[in-house]
Amino acid sequence: MDNIAMDTGDRKTILIIEDDISIVKLLSHRLKKLGYDVMYANNGYQGLRLAQTQRPDLIILDVLLPKMNGFKVCRLLKFDEKFQNIPVIMLTSRETESHMEMGRASGADEYVLKTDRRGTLLKAIQKYLETENAQVSDEA
Repeated sequence: MDNIAMDTGDRKTILIIEDDISIVKLLSHRLKKLGYDVMYANNGYQGLRLAQTQRPDLIILDVLLPKMNGFKVCRLLKFDEKFQNIPVIMLTSRETESHMEMGRASGADEYVLKTDRRGTLLKAIQKYLETENAQVSDEA
C-alpha cells in the first residue's frame, strides 16, 4: 500500500494549454503512455487558472489561444515567483523569428514547432523533468 502511494506521488503532471482538441488528444495519449499525468485547458484564461491552482510540473502552451494568447499566459506565470520555476514549452505552428523571440521574451523555456517530427517536444519534456528530479535527489 505504501509503495502505491509513493509511486503515485512520483508521477509528474503536465498541463497542456491548447485549443486544437486533436493535438490535445495526441499529446495526452503519448504522455500518458510515458507515465505522466495530463491536464488540459482549451483557452489561455482557463489554462492560467489551472496552472495557478494545480501547479503542474511542466506546461505545454500553444501561442494562438482564445481569451488570452500564450505569450501573455507565459508572462503572467513567469512574472509571479510562485510559478516562475514551472518550465513552459511553447508549442506553435508559427516559425517566424519574431514569434520565437516573443516566446523567449515572454519567459518560455523552449519554443517547439507543431510540425517538428524529430521528437523535439518529448526531448524537451524529459530534459526539464529529469533536471527537476536531479535537483530533488540532490536535496534529499
